[in-house]
Amino acid sequence: MVKGKSSFLKKILIATLLIILVVGGVGGYYAYKTIYQSNVNLGDKKSEIIYIPTGSTFEDVIRILGDNNILKNRSTFELLAKKKKYIDNIKPGKYRVLAKMSNNALVNLLRAGIQEPIKINFNGLHTVDEFVSRVGRRIEADSNSLQEAIRDNGYLSKYGFNQDNIQALFIPNTYEFYWNTSVDEFFERMAKEYKLFWNEERKSKAKKIGYSQTEVITLASIVQGEQCCDNDEKKIIAGLYINRLNDQMPMQSDPTVIFAIGDFTIKRVSTEQTRYNSPYNTYVNVGLPPGPIGFAQQSSIDAVLNYEKSDYIYMCAKEDLSGKHYFAKTYEQHCVYAKKYRDALNAKNIH
Repeated sequence: MVKGKSSFLKKILIATLLIILVVGGVGGYYAYKTIYQSNVNLGDKKSEIIYIPTGSTFEDVIRILGDNNILKNRSTFELLAKKKKYIDNIKPGKYRVLAKMSNNALVNLLRAGIQEPIKINFNGLHTVDEFVSRVGRRIEADSNSLQEAIRDNGYLSKYGFNQDNIQALFIPNTYEFYWNTSVDEFFERMAKEYKLFWNEERKSKAKKIGYSQTEVITLASIVQGEQCCDNDEKKIIAGLYINRLNDQMPMQSDPTVIFAIGDFTIKRVSTEQTRYNSPYNTYVNVGLPPGPIGFAQQSSIDAVLNYEKSDYIYMCAKEDLSGKHYFAKTYEQHCVYAKKYRDALNAKNIH
């Protein structure tokens, strides 16, 4: 009798253990599936970019993931996110979600704030408005916020600039930012890059030629307007303009007229246009304009700092329209070159 009872209890124990193992196995499998199996479905795409704005809640994140059809199973993601305390640790930013990511990988990505950097450059821009538009499309701080800051002399004075010369702060290059960069963070980063660019060697050269850093960049922007690409010729043009400035002669730079008018499609500046009333027009004003007429490249700034000394006073574009120039010491010689250029423009019906 005792033996039979013992056998019965043994069977119950084994059955109980089997049930526990089955339940545990099912639970373990569900836990594994919740944590480690893919819960991201992007179709044929390898990745998807999502943006989580500053101030977002966990509910906002769920909505964003839903709007982009990221999750296969929302419930399992929410379960793990709560377990890993992501719901109280939302980090804004731009994130790249990879195809077939698990809940664990996705939660870890978002919780750690591992953002996809963005790149911004200022090459090819003329005006502050173009600059604001480009930057505003790339970072969370919108164009209106940037525009307000860049037109606020009180704000800009913290960095030693005003709205006339603020372009000098932004040294063209390719910079990496995080998408959720604020206006203040953007300006702080640009101020840091500006200080790095103006090392002791460059500051010493600026002092030697008698120009402030802003004046060097302003002149560099004009040099660049005349010659975009040939760095050797940039140095000659810089020297020519320094000669005119030293002699109290108007610079008479066509790019300053185009900037003043604001029409960058102009191919041939007319005599009437050279009379345009603007502090940026170097035909009607002696000296440098109030600020840059574009975003001067590093090569243009260095061309001014290392300008080529000469007796040149005049310059004229070559008649082959290559972008290169003739340089002259006398007005008589300049007139010879100018006629060649005018005839070439007339022949091509450029007015």
